[in-house]
Amino acid sequence: MLAVIYIAFISLGLPDALLGAAWPTMSQDLSVPVSWAGGISATISMFTIISALLSDRMTLRFGAGRVTAVSVALTAMALAGFSVAPNYWVLMLIAIPYGLGAGGVDAALNNYVAVHYESRHMSWLHCMWGVGASIGPYIMGFALSGGQGWPWGYRYIAILQVVLTVMLVLSLPLWKSRRRTAVEIEADGASAVNHEEGTERKPLGVAGVLAIRGAKEILIMFFCYCAIETTAGLWASSYMVLHGGVDRITAASWASLFYVGITVGRALSGFLTMKFADPAMIRLGQTLVLAGIVVMLVPLPHHLGVVIGLVVVGLGCAPIYPCVIHSTPDYFGEENSQAIVGVQMACAYMGSLIMPPVFGVIAQYATIALYPWYLLLFLVLMTVMHERLRKLRG
Repeated sequence: MLAVIYIAFISLGLPDALLGAAWPTMSQDLSVPVSWAGGISATISMFTIISALLSDRMTLRFGAGRVTAVSVALTAMALAGFSVAPNYWVLMLIAIPYGLGAGGVDAALNNYVAVHYESRHMSWLHCMWGVGASIGPYIMGFALSGGQGWPWGYRYIAILQVVLTVMLVLSLPLWKSRRRTAVEIEADGASAVNHEEGTERKPLGVAGVLAIRGAKEILIMFFCYCAIETTAGLWASSYMVLHGGVDRITAASWASLFYVGITVGRALSGFLTMKFADPAMIRLGQTLVLAGIVVMLVPLPHHLGVVIGLVVVGLGCAPIYPCVIHSTPDYFGEENSQAIVGVQMACAYMGSLIMPPVFGVIAQYATIALYPWYLLLFLVLMTVMHERLRKLRG
């Protein structure tokens, strides 16, 4: 079962960077402006948020295994659809099932791992996602350099997703074999059956999640974390070019070190979680992010402050996301974790969708020099929310 989940996380990362890698070629072939990539990305994100919010209801009714398998199948179909799309508007239409599949599998799989496996596996699994996200552009590059064009880049990934879907369908008995002893869980006098977990309760919904003490704090944490990660990654190169005077090619290479820091950090975090609990790992990550921001503000020669700072911020980001997810069942109980994780995923995508463009406006009309301070703002808010959560639920 664990082997299947590791393969699933690698495969889930494969499509995530495809659009960015292929779009310069796609935009020319489809005769649309380069900026129109934002429309496809936003559509995927919006429907990812919707499916994440529905994940609790779907998982209760069909079970985590079925939801994961169907979501991956939906993603595979969408990727195959991308490869044959004749124009931009068809891509926009196909982006809807793409987003629905992505959000469903994200919430269902993350909560399943949080409930059933140790924290180290959560860190390593998200490291494997990073591996997949790194491999995806290379597959697209292989298709482009071989003269096959971007459609075949999408087809290759779609084929891999179909293989994963078959694996997940064949593994459904393994998901069921992990059923825990059935427990009676009261929820507003009504119940729904989770066939794989053997529990009974009613889907909470967003209002039900927000009514739980400490839920607002952990949701704000997620929003802030994703605001930090996506803003740091998206604007790192521009910050180095416009504020530090680094040439564009060098800046593009150095900016990738942020993601290297996250991937390496998650590999290391898996070992550290054997000794430290999730709250300690989250605090360690927050401390490293702070240290990285401070280093970025230090005027070291040859722009070393920015480069070292980005790597340290990446290392700090590494344990926060997986450890927050893994700690959710401990804080709120396994009976509530799927609903909360679903809303967490929605908040994560909202943070990723909204806050980087907001900084773009700040950079355009004020100054891009505020980049480290913008990251610091969300770090402080995230840290305050974490400490409040510890007082309420710790």
